[in-house]
Amino acid sequence: MDHDLTPTDDHLTALAAAIVPFRAMSGKLARWGSDLAWHLGQGGRLLVAGNGGSAAEAQHLAAELVGRLRDERRPLSAIALTPDSSAVTAIGNDYGFEEIFARQVRAHGRPGDVLITLSTSGRSPNLLAAVRAAKECGMRTWAMTGPSGPLAEASDEALRCPSPESQVVQELHLVAVHLMCEYLDRTLPSVLGGGSDAPFADFKVEVAV
Repeated sequence: MDHDLTPTDDHLTALAAAIVPFRAMSGKLARWGSDLAWHLGQGGRLLVAGNGGSAAEAQHLAAELVGRLRDERRPLSAIALTPDSSAVTAIGNDYGFEEIFARQVRAHGRPGDVLITLSTSGRSPNLLAAVRAAKECGMRTWAMTGPSGPLAEASDEALRCPSPESQVVQELHLVAVHLMCEYLDRTLPSVLGGGSDAPFADFKVEVAV
């Protein structure tokens, strides 16, 4: 059967074109991962938000931290602001869609905590509102965006994925999530003290059989 490979070729060509400049982000991802290890390892909290596919990636990041990326370790406090349908619909109904994340930030955020927003366009009003709310709470704000948009400028720090294609930006965001967690796991033993087993020395997992 003859298949049209043009969509595959076009997509992979766009992804390949973005990967080389994306490698320049490694220093920032290492620093973010290390910062999160120190913050979360000492009892701090991470809040994460996004819309659509970015909402799924926000939940993915929270799951890697509350669960684990690869090696066993203690759970870390990370809350995705997207999956609580009751809260999201109640806030949207009472205060408007623009406030669905901001109000949760004000509820859960504490001074020094971190808010990460993910957006391919970098223009989502509800994420911009969340960043403003986080700053009011004394939180640090990091954004993962595409190459442009006001969200990056509004945040304390930003990782701008170098592609005009939203699909490629989302794929690079997932790579960034995994790399950030890798760097976090490398740093966590230093935070908790002890040897390489320190991240889970006081954490036991019972497996049902």
